[in-house]
Amino acid sequence: MQSISGFETLSDRKQDRFSNCRDPSPQELEGILIKCGIRLSNHQIRQLWVYHQLLRKHNPELNLTRIHSFANMVVKLYADSLLPGRLMEIPSPLLDLGTGAGMPGIPLKIAHPKLEIHLAEGRGRRADFLREAIGELGLSGIHVIGKGINERFEQPVQAVITRAVGTMVETMRRVHGCLAPGGLAIFMKGPNCEEEIQEVEKSFSDEYELERNLPYRIGDTTHRRRLVVFMRKSSPPWAGRAIAMKRHVVRAIESGQNETFKDLKRVLTAKGIKKLQMALVSGHKQVNEILRDFPSAAIAWISCADADPPTPDVPSHVMWYQLARFLFETVDLFGTNHPLLLIMTAGIERWDPRRGLPSGTSVFVPFQDPENVGAVIRSAVAFGVDRIILLEESANPYHPKALRASGGAVLHASLMEGPSIRDLPRDIPIFALSVEGRDIASVDFPETFGLLPGLEGPGLPWDWKGVSLSVPICRKVESLNAATATAIALYVWSQRMKGQGAVRL
Repeated sequence: MQSISGFETLSDRKQDRFSNCRDPSPQELEGILIKCGIRLSNHQIRQLWVYHQLLRKHNPELNLTRIHSFANMVVKLYADSLLPGRLMEIPSPLLDLGTGAGMPGIPLKIAHPKLEIHLAEGRGRRADFLREAIGELGLSGIHVIGKGINERFEQPVQAVITRAVGTMVETMRRVHGCLAPGGLAIFMKGPNCEEEIQEVEKSFSDEYELERNLPYRIGDTTHRRRLVVFMRKSSPPWAGRAIAMKRHVVRAIESGQNETFKDLKRVLTAKGIKKLQMALVSGHKQVNEILRDFPSAAIAWISCADADPPTPDVPSHVMWYQLARFLFETVDLFGTNHPLLLIMTAGIERWDPRRGLPSGTSVFVPFQDPENVGAVIRSAVAFGVDRIILLEESANPYHPKALRASGGAVLHASLMEGPSIRDLPRDIPIFALSVEGRDIASVDFPETFGLLPGLEGPGLPWDWKGVSLSVPICRKVESLNAATATAIALYVWSQRMKGQGAVRL
């Protein structure tokens, strides 16, 4: 036999010819349901009979079902729709996803009048049929949602039920925005759905857990079915948003003339960062790491409208800026589509060359490209450098591109400000990097020294090249990126400090 949503079978056609010889009756409908283990009141039988008559009437025009014989309609449509309500307690409100002709939602409503049910059907003429059926049956607490359901649908429901709409994984994605925490995703499937179950458990292990996997038959027939129920562990966006609205001060920003928005635009530039002492952090990983390691530095969580509310680990002192989409896209410099974080920048101490180098290892940064600045800071922190001295030529380390390239390491770095590369004194222990220098692998590093890469393009001032070090490279390449050469030099130094002796490059 075909599945419930399948084509009419040969048996259907034979029974349909038999049915044409005599008109079925409500009593015959009731008798078939009783054989399937379902007993309804006289009033409910009458309601189901009216629904059956409407389905028959409109089916030629709307193609509501491909099952035509009376007996098979009762078994495969009505009994099948009613059995989940016999096998488990169904929460309310219930969303019948892809209800089609109204199943299982309308039969369930007839059998369980207290259930609040939403019938989701995106095809207009079928939605009109559903409204007509609800009116004819005199049902209350059942509504038609005349559109397709996707993850942006956020009307809260305690359960979702579906008979034949896509795979389980697809359905989970579609109800992401509406199914409440602890809510049930109820699937009426055929007997062979183990692969789908495993795929859900693999894809949504943190969000759902399997609550029920029940094989059954429709009464004493040969029709085998499977009731699969997953319980939601995670929270949908609307639930997180409601909590966040209570926990954080919220500011909705819809105009480009808003002063707060103007400040957000300013901190996309070095001048604005220095003046306002604030910076913007982008990227899911960096935002989460800074909230974990430097929660007190956070000022505001910035989202596109009210989507992506602050997560529970965001401190309550952090404001929630809800930017209109076109405003958010302006400050989301890298197009991450993930909330941004506004942070306070740390004050940077000035280094006085007349006092000599502080003890330990210092890296001088003259790079004008913020991505190079971020990259070299990341390397310096990774290899345990004591401090980073930003020369006058250097881009701001809190520039969005620098922050992104540093992977958030800027906040872990000990930063100082220094003079121009041209004004560095020659009487302090500084190792410069240049392709003309001697092999860095042969150098013995003192306990206190500075490492000085050259500017992008021009390189080092001429008077430093004669006493510089180099990273040997193939002659096919003229030079390394300055930040890359610095990272290699720091690796050589760090291995020496660990007692590795000479390092082969």
